[in-house]
Amino acid sequence: MALRAQGWHVTGSDWAPAVELAALERGAIDAIGVDLTAEICFVALPVSSIADAASDLLSQADWVVTDVGSVKAPVVAALDHPRFVGGHPMAGSEQEGLAGSSATMFEGAVWVLTPSGTTDPAAQALVHSVVASFGADVVTLAPDVHDRVVAMVSHVPHLTAATLMGQAADRAGQADQGPLLRLAAGGFRDMTRIAAGHPGIWPDICAENREAIVEVLDELIANLTDVRHVVSEGDRASLVDRLEGAREARLNLPTTATRPEELVELRVGVPDRPGVLAAVTAMATQFEVNIYDIEIAHSAEGPRGVLILLVDTGKVERFCEALIADGYAVSSRGLT
Repeated sequence: MALRAQGWHVTGSDWAPAVELAALERGAIDAIGVDLTAEICFVALPVSSIADAASDLLSQADWVVTDVGSVKAPVVAALDHPRFVGGHPMAGSEQEGLAGSSATMFEGAVWVLTPSGTTDPAAQALVHSVVASFGADVVTLAPDVHDRVVAMVSHVPHLTAATLMGQAADRAGQADQGPLLRLAAGGFRDMTRIAAGHPGIWPDICAENREAIVEVLDELIANLTDVRHVVSEGDRASLVDRLEGAREARLNLPTTATRPEELVELRVGVPDRPGVLAAVTAMATQFEVNIYDIEIAHSAEGPRGVLILLVDTGKVERFCEALIADGYAVSSRGLT
């Protein structure tokens, strides 16, 4: 729906004909099927099915292929192809499929790209520009870094919410706990909302990202054990320190810039070869610099080009210093 809202002609297919018809009726696609003249393909399947489907698409035409799976390392490793760009939009809700879709669902959401060293810069730039046009905050990470990060901020939170919801449901069945779920107010509902998501995708996610998820679960169990000790010992000072630290961290979660006065155009001279754009955009993520648009200007006089990046101004100085230290030529100008 976001693609159609940006003026793209969109075709789509699904294993279930009823889903294809529903997508057509809802306005998510213009037509059912595969259009071999398309510029870009999005693969939205369970994680274990993405690599085979993407490989098949890459063999059919010269288009760029990306995916929306929440585990990246095994997918990118299986698809070492210049026209594949791993992707993961951190958006959506507990609603399933088309019922949870809208043309604006990616506005303000983070969309992670995980290019490899063999990714064609033009393919990465196309995917970046398309998803940025949805209003998404595009972040570039190495596939293994992505998987460790989402284990912390997405996978384990879901498992935690499901466990807490299951514990509450079990307690509600006890003779003296009948009113428990009726008393579940805003805080409990906010914490467990994601437990209402479709469980079908989670066995794949947990299998493909097992190591990172188990590592975070172990840390969480250790931290909860520490909290249990603090509570059982009546250590008020330690408890307040923990709660204050969590409160400060929560209040300082980052936001994105959108006004023109908060943006600057960077021009970065680069060698014209695969992997360079991935390295520059990953460096931007390292310095917490949001990239709102990317353009690649190829030189007619040799194997070099210019990356034109539209970025926020907040931390751009350190980003530029790091680029120059790595041997890139950098110039900048404000938009106002």
